Amino acid sequence: MRLTKHTHATVTLTKGDATLLIDPGAFTPNASELLAAADAVLITHEHFDHFDADKIVAAMKDRAGLHLYGPASIADALSDVADRVHAVTTGQSFDLAGFAVETFVADHAVIHPEIPLVDNVGFLIDGTVFHPGDAYLNPGRPVETLLLPVSGPWISTEQAIDYVRALAPSRSIAIHDVMLSDTGKASTGMFLGADSLTGTPLDVLDLGESRDL
Repeated sequence: MRLTKHTHATVTLTKGDATLLIDPGAFTPNASELLAAADAVLITHEHFDHFDADKIVAAMKDRAGLHLYGPASIADALSDVADRVHAVTTGQSFDLAGFAVETFVADHAVIHPEIPLVDNVGFLIDGTVFHPGDAYLNPGRPVETLLLPVSGPWISTEQAIDYVRALAPSRSIAIHDVMLSDTGKASTGMFLGADSLTGTPLDVLDLGESRDL
């Protein structure tokens, strides 16, 4: 499996000729191109930085075979293509274009008590790669590669360290990073990388950079 890091929390996973696209959001300038090449789309939650509804609807109208999986809360924004929008719940397992996908639903991490919580889906792909969305979500399964959120209004360094320790992945890959400067990315590696309290290697990838997993 090949993982490619795009802007913020957007990643693609490719295996053979098949591609899964996760969280094409409004911060992702090439979202339309990624949607045109994807075999299926996974959405962790409804926030605009993870879910560009207009581009998704346009792509699904252009491509009759494109299906999307995510929380029920995004259905209204995708009513024009509702027949290919699949609301997921915790504990579902399904095959998408040759990828085994398992779902875990929890609340989005708290930004502030006065900001309403939304449903957040974590996706475990092929039993090895876990995208937790915007939450320190533990799937209760072994995780080989953790896509680790590293910036944003809800991020806590203390919780992130404890989260990596709890999941004990073989490696972490930084995502949710659009708010970080180059200096901030280096600082993230210092706090959350192999030589930190996590003890787990952290890859901080450039846009478009890939890793074979």
